[in-house]
Amino acid sequence: MTGNRRIGLVLQERDRQLLRELGTMRVVDCEQTRIVADFNSTRRANRRLLKLTRAGLLRRIFVGSTGHGQKALYTLSPKGAALVDAKLPGLPLRQSPFGTSPFLLHRLAINEIYLAVKHQHLPRPDMRCARWIGFREPLTHALPLIPDGYFELVADGATRPMFVEADLGTEALPVWQKKVQTYLQLALSGEFPKLFRQTQFRVLIVATTDRRLQHIRAAVAKQTDKIFWLSTFEQIHERGLWSPIWLRPEGEARAPLI
Repeated sequence: MTGNRRIGLVLQERDRQLLRELGTMRVVDCEQTRIVADFNSTRRANRRLLKLTRAGLLRRIFVGSTGHGQKALYTLSPKGAALVDAKLPGLPLRQSPFGTSPFLLHRLAINEIYLAVKHQHLPRPDMRCARWIGFREPLTHALPLIPDGYFELVADGATRPMFVEADLGTEALPVWQKKVQTYLQLALSGEFPKLFRQTQFRVLIVATTDRRLQHIRAAVAKQTDKIFWLSTFEQIHERGLWSPIWLRPEGEARAPLI
């Protein structure tokens, strides 16, 4: 792992922006860095990441087979986290016995949605993301639910709260059935307004494949036809988060979020 050699570095505002965002995103690759820190080329992003790593502000790990599409991932070092008073510390960067840690892959997938909400073009000038929240613990003792993310989108003067669930196909369907039940409990128990000062919410589920999406959708539909919206990462990459790519638990019409 790189990062032990210290060099002199004049920090730019772009660097601080990246370090602050890592306090939310936890881990990034070069392409996500390019978007969040507004680099106009991958080469420039790679060069800056290397300098920040050598200065001891970031830690790095290479994932993938040597010589076959290896990719670098970056997280905050303790020094980098302290510099910007980061919300969350850096993550442990290590390979699992079977390759890249599933936790890191899941974190990168959540970041795809975060970037679409916070750092990419919104379809209307009156739209903005009011806040994004990440979670490390259950919402309450009575609700053992740790969402992948939560954001509030403001449009037309109204706030639309949305939870995010990024599915990489690793959770069994009974787990999803329990998760759906818990979200419904959150919606009906009166706890959501107490916790978030909003009245209603949606749950966005983003899956890796259409087949996986349909399996989760069927599990959702057994319990409700409300609050859940489902799509895939491929649809988001090809058409954008705000396009008509979202399915409800029942019906085949795809709709936009707004």
